[in-house]
Amino acid sequence: MRLVSHLGVIVWGSIVLGMITTAQTALAQRSDPAAQTAVEQYVHGVAEQGRAPDQHGVWLQAETGGVLAHHQGTVPLPVASLTKVATTLAALQTWGANHQFVTLVEATGPIQDGVLRGDLIVQGSGDPFFVTEDAVALRQSLQELGLKRVTGKLIISGNFFMNFTTSPTLSGKSLKQVLSPAPPRPARKRQRASVPEPQGLTIAGPVEVVSFCPPTHASLVRHRSLTLFKILKRMNVHSNNAMAEMFTAALGGLPHMIQQAARAARVPADDLHLINGSGLGPQNQLSARTVCALFAGIQRLVTPAKLTVADVFPVAGLDRGTIRRRQIPAYTIVKTGTLRQVATLAGVMLTRTHGPVWFALINQGGNLWAFRSQQDALLQQLMERWGAADPPPVSFTPTSPLTDTSRNDILLRTKASGG
Repeated sequence: MRLVSHLGVIVWGSIVLGMITTAQTALAQRSDPAAQTAVEQYVHGVAEQGRAPDQHGVWLQAETGGVLAHHQGTVPLPVASLTKVATTLAALQTWGANHQFVTLVEATGPIQDGVLRGDLIVQGSGDPFFVTEDAVALRQSLQELGLKRVTGKLIISGNFFMNFTTSPTLSGKSLKQVLSPAPPRPARKRQRASVPEPQGLTIAGPVEVVSFCPPTHASLVRHRSLTLFKILKRMNVHSNNAMAEMFTAALGGLPHMIQQAARAARVPADDLHLINGSGLGPQNQLSARTVCALFAGIQRLVTPAKLTVADVFPVAGLDRGTIRRRQIPAYTIVKTGTLRQVATLAGVMLTRTHGPVWFALINQGGNLWAFRSQQDALLQQLMERWGAADPPPVSFTPTSPLTDTSRNDILLRTKASGG
């Protein structure tokens, strides 16, 4: 028999270790009948807008483990971008909340009088959030080093991605456009005084993608990504599918991602019916209970780093992104999901009566806007009944700003750079 754990309830086969003797008994024990009534009314309402009641899933559970209410809560259903909760958990389990991806810039030849006589190499390590601003900062660091011109090529090695493009070739071309921008077109005579001079380097050769990094002469700059939890926050606020797929690939592929997420959530890997890490496609299916287990796993993982789930997911009233038009109770930490016939919402409500309450709402049908409105209304109704935690508990509030200082380390110093 297999040892299974769901949100602190340990099950051996059909036997539950502890005061609860069977999984069926655990599901039957509801500490808030009024919440169950509200859920049943909610399911009736969404069923009128979409598919039959058995095509909708709900799970409400207090942080202490008590099941407050549920409907089809253990049945796997399409969850859309709630899949990213699993991807988030797997990334945190693998690398830790404060991991940084390193992009290393090297040279194949010497730098003399500001001229690199050789190729400029950019070696990536899978940073899913290397964007134009990072490329500009990288250019400034190379200029601080004294570099003005590269006689050779721009070589891309390793997993280098830019602006959410997984193609190394396209990413390399985007990087070159920032490092070595084309000079501006000639301006009209009256406008010439205001035309800025080109601020980039000159890279004579083309972009070349290689499987193995060639021998290098010197390391120039080390670029460190945002810390992992800040990257995950951006991915989840905007539900960025490309970033989720980059993470899944960097984790070693979908099977490994599932194993890592299941281990951290303390659920069987068989409970994660996924075809990718982003949630694109109705074949990505989780039960509402499993979604809550994934969220709880994230809270456990980030707590030792003095972080909370609010540091990796949107917070109603503080963040925008996919929740900018929602009427979700303030300080509720959430993740949304949307497909053509699917609308989902999950996270944690901070209540006075039950403390933190994990929840997952999964709806199927055609009226997505109606589903979102009804999801928000259910949370508002429950919050009115339970009362909002005032102030919100520190263990569920954001602890770190998203801003960052410079993340470039100049490794080679020349006379031109003051070294």
